[in-house]
Amino acid sequence: MAQAPATPKWRRFLINSLSRLGLSTLAHRLDLAESEKAALRLRKIHAEMVPATRKQVTFLIPLVGADQVGDWTTITDRLLDTLRCFLEQDDPHWQVIICCQDEPPLPKDPRITWLPFTDWDSGNDKWRKLATLYDHLTTLDLPPGYVMSFDADDLMRQGVVREMLGHQAPGGYLVETGLVMDESTGDIALAGPRTRKLLLRKPFWKLCGSCAALAHDPDVPESTAFLKAMTAHEHRMFPYLASLAGQRLTPFERPSVLYVLNHGENFGARRGRVSFKTRFVQRFKIEDQIALADIARDFPKPRA
Repeated sequence: MAQAPATPKWRRFLINSLSRLGLSTLAHRLDLAESEKAALRLRKIHAEMVPATRKQVTFLIPLVGADQVGDWTTITDRLLDTLRCFLEQDDPHWQVIICCQDEPPLPKDPRITWLPFTDWDSGNDKWRKLATLYDHLTTLDLPPGYVMSFDADDLMRQGVVREMLGHQAPGGYLVETGLVMDESTGDIALAGPRTRKLLLRKPFWKLCGSCAALAHDPDVPESTAFLKAMTAHEHRMFPYLASLAGQRLTPFERPSVLYVLNHGENFGARRGRVSFKTRFVQRFKIEDQIALADIARDFPKPRA
C-alpha cells in the first residue's frame, strides 16, 4: 500500500466549493479520490448529527520496524520521549496505540498499548500501519473523542489534551503554529502561517504529520472510514479533507508539537526530504531566550 497521491490544489478548491454550495451530487460526478468520497459521505451524516461531547483523545503511532533502521535503540529512545509527553499531560483522558512488527519497550501504563503488525513486506510500510491502526479502532469500545495520528519521534506540549477536551472544537484541531528543532545544531524555529514580514514561512501542518486531531464518533462507521482514507495521504491534504467532510479544524492556541530533525533516524531523511527543513530552521530560528526557556519548560528535552 503506497501513499495516496495528493489532489491538485485547483481541484481541491473546485470540489470544496461545490460541497459548500450544497452541490455534493455534482462533486461526486468528478473523478474523486477515495478519501474525497469518504469525506463527502461523512459530510452528509454530519449535517444530520448533534455534536457529541468528546471525552478522550486517542493517539495512533506507526513505528518503523527494527529491520528498516540502523539503530533500533535510537528509535525506541525517541519513542519513549514521545510517550513521556503523553504521560506528563495534566488531563489523563488519553490513550496511545503503537503499531509495529517488533514490540518496543513501553512504560507500564494501561493507556499505552502495542498493536502487532504482521505484514512483513519490504519497503515503506507507514501507510499500511496507519490503515491497520484505523481498522483496530473499530474493535475498541471508545467514547466520542478526538483521534490524532502522531509520529514516533515528535513531542507534544504540556496541556494539549486538556485544551482539546476543554474547548470541545466540533471538527477537531490543527497545529498551525509549531516548532521545528534541528538536533544537529540545537536551533529551534517557529513554523506558522505566513505574514507580511514572513512571506516564506510555512504553517506547521505543511512540515509535519503530527498536525491534526479530528473529532471521531466510534458509532458512525463513516467516521473511521474517513480517518483511514485521509491518513493514506500526505499531511498537507488533512485540512482540505477535513473541511470537505464538514469538520473545520480549529488552530491550537499555542505551538503544540515539536518536530525534531537530523537525529539520525528521521523518516524524512530516508526519503531525501529533510534538507529544505534544515534550511527552514536556520531562516526562522528563535533567538529570544525567554521564548526558548518557555519551550524548554513545556516540552521534554529529547535524548542526546
